[in-house]
Amino acid sequence: MENTKEASDIIETKIGPLAEEQSPVIQARFQKARVMAETGLRLYPNTFRPTHRVELVRAECGGLESSELAEKEQYYCLAGRLMARRDYGKSIFFDLNDPTGKIQLYARKDKLAAETYELVRQLDIGDLVGVGGRVFKTKTGELSILLETVELVTKSLLPLPEKYHEMNVENRYRRRYVDLIMNEESRRVFQIRSQTVAAVREFMVERGFVEVETPMMHAIPGGATAKPFETFHNSLDRTLYLRIAPELYLKRLLVGGFDRVFELNRNFRNEGLSIQHNPEFTMMEFYQSYADYNDLMDLTELMFETVAKKVLGRTDLNYQGLTFDLKGPWSRVTFHQALIEIGSVAPQALTDRNKALDHLASLGGQKAPGDSLGKILAKIFDLVVEPNLIEPTFITQYPADISPLARRNDQNPDLTDRFELFICGRELANAFSELNDPLDQRERFLRQVDERKAGDEEGMHYDEDYIRALMYGMPPAAGEGVGIDRLVMLLSDAASIRDVILFPHLRPEA
Repeated sequence: MENTKEASDIIETKIGPLAEEQSPVIQARFQKARVMAETGLRLYPNTFRPTHRVELVRAECGGLESSELAEKEQYYCLAGRLMARRDYGKSIFFDLNDPTGKIQLYARKDKLAAETYELVRQLDIGDLVGVGGRVFKTKTGELSILLETVELVTKSLLPLPEKYHEMNVENRYRRRYVDLIMNEESRRVFQIRSQTVAAVREFMVERGFVEVETPMMHAIPGGATAKPFETFHNSLDRTLYLRIAPELYLKRLLVGGFDRVFELNRNFRNEGLSIQHNPEFTMMEFYQSYADYNDLMDLTELMFETVAKKVLGRTDLNYQGLTFDLKGPWSRVTFHQALIEIGSVAPQALTDRNKALDHLASLGGQKAPGDSLGKILAKIFDLVVEPNLIEPTFITQYPADISPLARRNDQNPDLTDRFELFICGRELANAFSELNDPLDQRERFLRQVDERKAGDEEGMHYDEDYIRALMYGMPPAAGEGVGIDRLVMLLSDAASIRDVILFPHLRPEA
């Protein structure tokens, strides 16, 4: 009787009134919970301990014949959620789900104590139970557990949707807990995500990279061209910014003597919502001393191929009807070459700002008065090149005016030793040989500050301490950021970034 009155009082005084505004089905479930608590049943105990999982039962028993199972004395003890119920007179069948799979339960009145069978009769779909029994196969060959013991582990007060498709897409994101209960595909996606992160981490560690953690609140936002979120630290009496990228801190570590570092990090950018963008997202960013962007292209090919084999067992994939192969080598095309050959941009527009503006206007693109030639070409690229990059493709040698942290190309200082990786029309990674000349970096920062003053909210701030770090001497290096969410989208064939983030940001409910 421990906690019985307390549970009943909670349901009556704190939860019960909410049910009065709900449907008759929900009211009936609350009433059942009241009665169960009043008769002495604990609705939320923490005493049951399962010793087996469904996958183990299936592995040990799935291949046995009925006669072999009849001789098997193994008693299995499992816990999980009831997902279906079928009543046949003095027998009741349930489907029980645990994190490893589904199995059928069979309750017979003549095989259970009277009070246990009465509990079974009162169970609802959605309840969490602990069960024990021996395995057999029904006449149709379905592996099942003949119940000998049943315990209520957690009473479910709200009914699950009768069918998964009753949940619209937005409710799947808002109530991910229900989505995960109902949708095996959703659970599969997040298992792939976990395996992908583990495989990326293993790949980096095996190659001598040290995993580090850098601040998520910055006094000066930097490392990317993006609008930051602002917060305020009361004790320090100063404005801080949520991290838009860990880049400048990771490169400080190169100055300090770490020659290979990486961070699986959360970044925050105050940008719009779309199927490719969430204001909070995950990247893997890494830096290697004594390497350039060509070395990182080789490493990236190997990384993606290795991760795909580890997670899926193959490299030839299908994404939303598009087929591609992650096995290298991949195509390498310069930024200007791609505009001409893939985007059908006239070569004259690559060097003439007015012609570039005219071409952008003909595409219906948005222009801003202060846009540099490089920014205009980047907008054109987004419209006519990016959507056509299906097979893995490195786009290299971006203009310096849109690459404020990248090393200039030795042959053409107007370009940088930088690449972006595109697959299925989406950017997956951004990398470059690092700029380690403090005077050049200072000059570029100052130009970014001028652009901010002219109205560019994504322009970089001037980071004096980072310039100081460079003046101590940073070894030649290359660095890269890999979009983990987008990589998981490819590996799981997920159409939206919201499908691979457990709790994506959404607009308020109406």
